[in-house]
Amino acid sequence: MDYVSEKESLSYASALPCNSLTKAYPFTEYTLLQKNLNWPLGWPIGGYRGPQGPYFCGVGAEKAFGRDIVNSHYKACLYAGVNIGGINAEVMAGQWEFQVGPTVGISPCDDLWVARYILVRIAEAAGVIVSFDPKPVEGDCNGTGAHTNYSTKSMRADGGLEVINKAIEKLGKRHKEHIVVYGVGNERRLTGEHETADINTFNFGIADRGASIRIGREMEKAGKGYLEDRRPFSNMDPYMKQPSCGNHDTSMIAFLHMNEN
Repeated sequence: MDYVSEKESLSYASALPCNSLTKAYPFTEYTLLQKNLNWPLGWPIGGYRGPQGPYFCGVGAEKAFGRDIVNSHYKACLYAGVNIGGINAEVMAGQWEFQVGPTVGISPCDDLWVARYILVRIAEAAGVIVSFDPKPVEGDCNGTGAHTNYSTKSMRADGGLEVINKAIEKLGKRHKEHIVVYGVGNERRLTGEHETADINTFNFGIADRGASIRIGREMEKAGKGYLEDRRPFSNMDPYMKQPSCGNHDTSMIAFLHMNEN
């Protein structure tokens, strides 16, 4: 597919001020790798773990690898004043996730950047590598994303589901521009498999992990809430991705706010 340049995407992203009523909640996945091997922590050298399934939010020495690092990261972020919201083991063995927010404006971008730094420093002390590669292991394994929940004041108000649906429609018209600022190597992750939509396709659905944009079941029931953009991946630059306010009709950044006062 033909993408707009990163420079063009950054120019409109940086030109718009942030909206204090907009909340973002990035979920950042990452993989812990064995030093000098570049192979996931807990995996046999040159071999693979069992099928995916038991590792997601798993417990036990045979399922969760690197929890000491993950817990230390969480505590260090709290101590540093990072608005970290949670941690969990992910679908692939050796893969984890942390969440920052929900916070407003560009605060989640700041928190995410600092949280990454703290994570890498803690893993360094443990002799472990942190990978934000979108597809650290080829084959029948999940990639690493940075799913992000967004909401505006009108989305959170009664009748907000209609606002969410309108925003999604507008997001779909700028899919190419979004992909270019969502990180490097996403074509290896967004294949239409392993809980992703194909990189060339934009779609959305209720409780659909294979969609570009997902609306949670609880949002459908309540008729308001937030949308989840599942396209970004873990090495994305959050400052190029974070929406802000303004009536600029050429970007994702404006789409979530065109109906905001």
